[in-house]
Amino acid sequence: MAKQNTWYKCEVCGNIVSVVNAGPGELVCCNQPMGELKVQTAMDEGREKHVPVVTVEGDKVTVEMGSNPHPMDPDHHIQVIQIIRDGVVVEGKRVYPGHDPKAVFTLEDVEGIKVRVLCNKHGLWIN
Repeated sequence: MAKQNTWYKCEVCGNIVSVVNAGPGELVCCNQPMGELKVQTAMDEGREKHVPVVTVEGDKVTVEMGSNPHPMDPDHHIQVIQIIRDGVVVEGKRVYPGHDPKAVFTLEDVEGIKVRVLCNKHGLWIN
């Protein structure tokens, strides 16, 4: 059974699915179950490129990627930046190769937020 606000990947073709509403069915692609993408943290790699760096000024939340800028090349880039609170996606933005791996959000409530990002090569990361 798929879980809401979780990402899944097909190990055959590389399709990635984000679950908005979870039902009782199994996610299948290329005739096999899709695997849940595990969220990684600074403990997995360090803060150099993948762990989101978050700055909060009032209701403005700025997200940048790691202490060293993350590549934004066609073959290696950040795809999505999401604000999470209590396991639920509050806001999200797509980012594309050739652009800065950065997003700015305006939130009414910044308490308890986390930031999750998806790298096309190295999966999901959270601060």
